[in-house]
Amino acid sequence: MAESLPSLAFLGAGSMGGAILQGVVASGIRTEGITATNRTAEKAAALAALPGVTSIALADRPEGNADAAASARILLVGVKPAMVPDLLREIAPSLRPDAIVVSLAAGVTLDTFASVLGAEAHVIRSMPNTPATVGKAVTGLAAGSAATAEDMALVRRLFETVGAVIEVPESQIDALSTISGSGPAYVFLLVEELTKAAIGKGFSEADARLMAEQTFIGATALLDASGEDPAELRRRVTSPKGTTERAIAVLQDAHLDEVFASATDAALARARELAAGA
Repeated sequence: MAESLPSLAFLGAGSMGGAILQGVVASGIRTEGITATNRTAEKAAALAALPGVTSIALADRPEGNADAAASARILLVGVKPAMVPDLLREIAPSLRPDAIVVSLAAGVTLDTFASVLGAEAHVIRSMPNTPATVGKAVTGLAAGSAATAEDMALVRRLFETVGAVIEVPESQIDALSTISGSGPAYVFLLVEELTKAAIGKGFSEADARLMAEQTFIGATALLDASGEDPAELRRRVTSPKGTTERAIAVLQDAHLDEVFASATDAALARARELAAGA
């Protein structure tokens, strides 16, 4: 990984923008400056403490987005999807000629960016997930028609400070969001349910949470460290005619494969509704 990044602006450093921002800072990578904007002084204050970050409250400085845009090579657009066109109109006159505009906004197409900024604007659509805060994100990147290989390399480097990166055509971004974007919630739900099962077997809530959470953390760490296929690791835990085999049989009888396919299909249908403005 290169040792530095160009200047960055996070326009609307909310939950996702803030996660990426914190991850970049925590990674220790050098940048040519980071500016972040938020509507309220309270939100801006939370980021102002981060080293090397200039945090702007738009309530105090209404022209803050345009100022931040003028200062940055890479701009990350993190406002709510419905607010994106207005923000783009606001910053368009201030963009540097070499600016790369990166969308964090779910459901907002590259065409939407091009319609405001022009077809020649260098735009990349991203779909990160919240483990960015701990450097364990999965981020999908889709390049707009004017984005160059150098643009993609720079933006890839930015997101690699907070995890893994997959480059996909824009047509796959919504599908990717149903797996990695929403995926942390699926894992948390499984931890919740395993915790409830432990409480039902007489364990205290604290012990139940410790068992369930650390089992997931440990299993994923083992998966990561071993490089093995998850099916192989599952087989190693599942002794023939043993207790785990009996439990796995119940889970498979519940058609988990169909449940996950249906769940991700439902998420994809909703993503398409949102893209259509529903």
